[in-house]
Amino acid sequence: MGQNFITADRDQVLLMPPALVDWLPEEHFVWTVLGAVEQMDLGDFYGAYRANGQGRAAYDPRMLLSVLLYAYAMGVSSSRQIERRCEVDVAFKVIAAMRIPDRSTIAEFRRRHEDAIAEVFVAVLALCAEAGLVRVGVIAIDGTKIAANASRDCSRSYVSIVEELLADAEQTDRDEDERHGSDRGDEPPAGLRSRDERRQALAEAKARLEAQRQQQLQTDEAAEFDAGIDLDLEELKRRRQGRRSWQREASHQLEAHRERRADPIPRGRRERLEDAKRRLEQELAVDTAANQAYEAFHAGGRDTLGRRMGKHPKPHTPPLLPEGMVNLTDPDSRLIHDKRMAKLQGYNAQAAVSCDGQIILAAEISTRSPDFGHLAPVFDAAVRDLALAGVHQRPATVLVDTGYWHSEQTDQIVAAGTQVLIPPQSRTRATPRPGWDRGRYAFMRAVLASPAGSALYHQRAQSVEPTFGQIKHNRGFRQLRRRGRVAAPVRVAPDHRHPQPFEASPALDRTHHRMKAGRAPPL
Repeated sequence: MGQNFITADRDQVLLMPPALVDWLPEEHFVWTVLGAVEQMDLGDFYGAYRANGQGRAAYDPRMLLSVLLYAYAMGVSSSRQIERRCEVDVAFKVIAAMRIPDRSTIAEFRRRHEDAIAEVFVAVLALCAEAGLVRVGVIAIDGTKIAANASRDCSRSYVSIVEELLADAEQTDRDEDERHGSDRGDEPPAGLRSRDERRQALAEAKARLEAQRQQQLQTDEAAEFDAGIDLDLEELKRRRQGRRSWQREASHQLEAHRERRADPIPRGRRERLEDAKRRLEQELAVDTAANQAYEAFHAGGRDTLGRRMGKHPKPHTPPLLPEGMVNLTDPDSRLIHDKRMAKLQGYNAQAAVSCDGQIILAAEISTRSPDFGHLAPVFDAAVRDLALAGVHQRPATVLVDTGYWHSEQTDQIVAAGTQVLIPPQSRTRATPRPGWDRGRYAFMRAVLASPAGSALYHQRAQSVEPTFGQIKHNRGFRQLRRRGRVAAPVRVAPDHRHPQPFEASPALDRTHHRMKAGRAPPL
């Protein structure tokens, strides 16, 4: 008797037509994604298309959204890779119903509906809450550095930008000289030589100029409004560390202003040069305004409590030209340091995670490298997104590492009813910092040294840090695919932004596994 094998006859014709639902087992993750998207309100997606159906038929937004969510869950974010998966991957074929949307369609859908896609985060969070996965008694906050879609070698100084703009203007003059010779290039064409032709052309030109003038007036008004920001002087006056603290606070206010009014990155190089030049000039103007406010405040001789201040500070002489550098590829990104102190052109991504279940409750993107100052914004974002998802329970405890120590923000959170556990110093420091050995610092050390406090704080390393490992190592998400605050995969919401890959994928994963275990109703 010869060898006995089950043959693989690929030429076998099927008697019955195949059904897509038979291609994957019932417990496959695809059905969880499809079921979740089926229950979502996608009115914002469908509202972006013509109601009368005119024009070429578009792919169903529900199908494309399902493809994107499943692709993110599998660690695939490239539109080219998604198109390829729709062609060769059975799971993608089931979601797309054998359709193969091209990469341009996928990329345009993601760009066109970036705001609506971002709102999916709250929908998935609500789904997790309905499945019993969201338990917010103890949450942890931490940050990680994400590379921008830009090289650090593309960062330019103000002088370099101006030199290139001037060189471009000179090249334009040379090109016009070669094209027109001794003529100006604006001589009347043959069609404007008669009086009637000129009269008609001038009347049309006048109408166009009037329309352009009205448009320019509107643009100038907007430009005047956007030219700078009104610094919060009361917040500046609260800074007691000196001139540098006023400058830092003014810089933070400028960054917050840019986050709220983020614009797409210009495509043309000259436009990007002009934008980078404007950014550097704005930073110099804000720095100068902060110094003027600092000197004016000290000229009064009294602080905010009415106490007499010391001698007046020396007058500040601002630089003649803006200092610093701007990246021409992604001007919103910054040169920041990762945990190994290596320089990285990118963003500081912050996340709030529930310690029981590792569900991401909120995520933020910032250009400030240190974690200092991010505690209250990320915590407030978590509370806000939980409320939008129908979870009105406030976290009882928030766990953060030493880098988040901020007395004012900690007092703000504690006053609202949430305990904050944060070490006053890192584990590598043997002795307390000068002046940090009593008061709240000593109290926090005592709490963390207690058995209950130590056990509670150890949950931080078991929740938020593995979440970053899953996102960056397991899913390979280490770099943004798009550029700028508004174009990067972020959730755009009032005053805060969310990195999209941080959101739906892990949450859907956990919902899927809970449903397999029979602990949640089927979708």
